[in-house]
Amino acid sequence: MATRESIADILNRIALLLELKGENPFKTRAYKTGAEIVETFAGDIVQRATDRDLKGIKGIGSALADKLHELATTGQLGYYNDLRAEFPETIFDLFGISGLGPKKIKALYDALGVGSLPELKAACESGTAAALPGFGAKSVGKILDAIAFNEQHADLFRLGDVAADAERILDLLREHPAVSQASMAGSYRRGKEVLHDLDFLVATNDAPTVMAAFVSMADVASTLVQGDTKSSLRLESGLQCDLRAVTNAEFPFALNYFTGSKEHNVAMRSRALKWGYTLNEYRLAPCADRERQPLRREPIETENDIYLALGLQPVPPALRENNGEIEAAENDNLPRLVQLQNLRGTFHNHTTASDGKASLAAMADAARALGLQYLGISDHSKSSVQANGLSAERLLAQVAEIRELNTTFDDGFKVFAGVECDILKDGSLDYDDSILTQLDYVVASVHSSFTLAEAEMTARVIRAVENPHVTMLGHLTGRLLLTRKPYAINVPKIIDACAANGTIIEINANPRRLDMDWRWWKLAKEKGVRCSINPDAHRTEHFQFLHFGVMVAQKGWLTREDVVNCLPLDEIETLLQSKS
Repeated sequence: MATRESIADILNRIALLLELKGENPFKTRAYKTGAEIVETFAGDIVQRATDRDLKGIKGIGSALADKLHELATTGQLGYYNDLRAEFPETIFDLFGISGLGPKKIKALYDALGVGSLPELKAACESGTAAALPGFGAKSVGKILDAIAFNEQHADLFRLGDVAADAERILDLLREHPAVSQASMAGSYRRGKEVLHDLDFLVATNDAPTVMAAFVSMADVASTLVQGDTKSSLRLESGLQCDLRAVTNAEFPFALNYFTGSKEHNVAMRSRALKWGYTLNEYRLAPCADRERQPLRREPIETENDIYLALGLQPVPPALRENNGEIEAAENDNLPRLVQLQNLRGTFHNHTTASDGKASLAAMADAARALGLQYLGISDHSKSSVQANGLSAERLLAQVAEIRELNTTFDDGFKVFAGVECDILKDGSLDYDDSILTQLDYVVASVHSSFTLAEAEMTARVIRAVENPHVTMLGHLTGRLLLTRKPYAINVPKIIDACAANGTIIEINANPRRLDMDWRWWKLAKEKGVRCSINPDAHRTEHFQFLHFGVMVAQKGWLTREDVVNCLPLDEIETLLQSKS
């Protein structure tokens, strides 16, 4: 069955293949535009395409409308199938290599017949790729590094990329008549940014029937194991999913054990032994040869009861990394973690003024529909030419547009005028202070010169932090999960600089980034550095990324007091004014 996502994916693939063929760029752009329209159209675009009701939608001509109808009604497109047959299917894998765009892939394919990752690696290692115009030894070296990085992470998946499958499968399990309880477990439940597989747990009195239903779901490419209490399968995406079945009495213990982490489980088992009990995935039982302390909670009916029985606060899954949570739980000192519903607004969002896909008004309307009190707009600055960065004149015109838009709201909602300002190679900013002072806030980010030495990169960012107009740092390490390594930077020194200058660090909630990494947030919190959870939204649906940002914040032990965009409108206005 065709979906909005599957149709947009095929249109984007057509655009890539047309670029490889060297077709007219306007034709290529038409398919990219078509994909964007399909992704962002407010109504049911699939039904409209099925009903041949696309007339009048800007950017969709008659030829594209016919193709959308074919896709919507059949799930296939003859034109795409014919185009794809001209190239090896594996050629799409090349687009996942950092630093390789359509032009270079076309050059490699035309000159050397490179159409797969193994062929690319061989061409780079043999020296033949370096002899091509536009490549050279340095460029090829970077490609080999990117290939090695991809190979190292070949069996990993980003949290955001598997979320839809995780929730879909969990809903199916919960709806099964033989299932009394169902939950996620493993790395996904703990909110890890990348993971190997998905773990599901059910309580049932008819495990074989549940297992049979599990392996017969849609999108299953292969069944790896099918047993009475455990089954494993692989989805068409390559993601492995594991299901375990237990009784209702065993469910709390199994959920705790299979959620992990391994290190947290070891610490929990050690505590149980000190109290005279053994703890495993099935039960908490007394040791025959040990003196026992009385349990603080009996009977154990829920996962939280396990912690309470052993004299601990219940530890949220996000904190179960053996990072001090047991000691904090023993002293009744676990943080009250920030929740999605605590957010009152958000910053670092883009519009069509730079490289966003929704207008200023559309972004504001979407934020209001989510119940937010305010929205920060921070389009790209002038040096980000590839992102249609704003000249000083265009930026100030947008500021005026935002001020005018704010006069139309009758519910107290406010749009803040900001910018995502490039930190230039020497640490200076992309606009003069005379421009920055006219904004409500500034997000400073690195978008170029990623290969600086650590000391130079650190000094570069610290210089930006020390500019009094910089409100917050965007995507601190520049990483793209499973695609691009972080650039070399001394994070503790940056945290110290932010503490000294009252500069906020964002959690970039785009699931490809999730930057600053959760492992640094306890240190930042200890230093008094505050956080802003930002979606880096380039379209209205990207506001949903806030969910992943909250997960990172929770893993970093952050409370609502640590997150500035939990502040109500009047308080965030005061905070921004103190930095502008």
